[in-house]
Amino acid sequence: MSKTLRMIGLSVASLLLASCGLFGDKEEELQPKELVDFQSTLKIKQLWKTKLGGASEFLLIGLRPASDGNRIYAASQDGNVLALDPATGKERWKTKLDMPLSAGPAANDGLIVVASRDGYIIVLDAATGVEKWRTYIAGETLAQPLIQDDLIVVQTIDSRLRALSRFDGRQRWAIEQTPPVLTVRGAASPWLVGSLVIAGFDNGRLLAVDIRTGDIEWESILAIPSGRSDLDRLSDINGAIAVVGQDVYAAGYQGRIAALAAESGQILWSKEISSHVGVSADWNSVYTTRDDGEIIALSRRDGSESWRSDDLLRRDPTLPVPFYTTAVVGDFEGYLHFFSNLDGAAVARVRFGKHAITSHPLVVANRLYVQSDNGSLAAFEVVEDRPQRRAPDIADES
Repeated sequence: MSKTLRMIGLSVASLLLASCGLFGDKEEELQPKELVDFQSTLKIKQLWKTKLGGASEFLLIGLRPASDGNRIYAASQDGNVLALDPATGKERWKTKLDMPLSAGPAANDGLIVVASRDGYIIVLDAATGVEKWRTYIAGETLAQPLIQDDLIVVQTIDSRLRALSRFDGRQRWAIEQTPPVLTVRGAASPWLVGSLVIAGFDNGRLLAVDIRTGDIEWESILAIPSGRSDLDRLSDINGAIAVVGQDVYAAGYQGRIAALAAESGQILWSKEISSHVGVSADWNSVYTTRDDGEIIALSRRDGSESWRSDDLLRRDPTLPVPFYTTAVVGDFEGYLHFFSNLDGAAVARVRFGKHAITSHPLVVANRLYVQSDNGSLAAFEVVEDRPQRRAPDIADES
């Protein structure tokens, strides 16, 4: 299939998915659920906020902040890449690239990597922001690149996974999966477990690839295409993949959520839950957002349901991210919602701004970093109430 036809297919899929609820019986059923007041039990403080660059609303791109432990790195769709102080938001350097960006940044081992909408991979020096090189890969990526040793692994929306040399961008290896006629726009960011790159594809397959050779070590089908129409047969793995120890967690659109053993691909458990945003995990739970906006927490041990919340139905919530004692999500109106990780009760809500949040937040230590679609970035933290110690009454001690 030609590249032109493929892009037409991608556009048609997006339009069909966006309009799939137009045939409901009642118009009110299609409306986003209204937010209700509740008693907040957790105090959230915004530490700082800064403007990165131009807005990316309605573009469905993969820009999300990253950290190397020392700085926060972020990028805007109009080509700005910034390094910021994590505590104050103060700008350390800013590089203006001459092209719109679609994914990144990735940060590791002294490098910053971003991807352009036109199919370029650009590598910057993490200390200075100076561009080291750029290379053309002839494919758009919405996935955060993976930096490991002397390789940069990139996944594009045409179901290709490539490893590039970190020194000059030359291709070391590449694998390709056959995509279906229609796909959901997006790409899961690859993960590294030991020497294996874990990647999901539009055909519903999860692959483990040897990072040195590009050999496929195992594959597993999470979403089996079914139905008569191409829309019914959509089975993409486009959302986030989570890794805890040697366990891999992934979700397929119109498929299932599964836990797999990283070394073999053996499925440890699975649940019939469709999600296009993927999964996140902490030591106890696996979190996801269903396609209708319902938030679900599952036991990491066996996949049994811990809780679910329908507070954000049809509000386009992001992937829930573990933070402090909560799972936090953003929504299409710029709100951040904090749910108890024990029972799913709403414990806090803050508004970042009036613009949508479509990329899930980043957690580093005790801070939460959120990027909105209008090109703003902010940092938040939990304010803990500490009891005031009363000075001893000398008279009482006499």
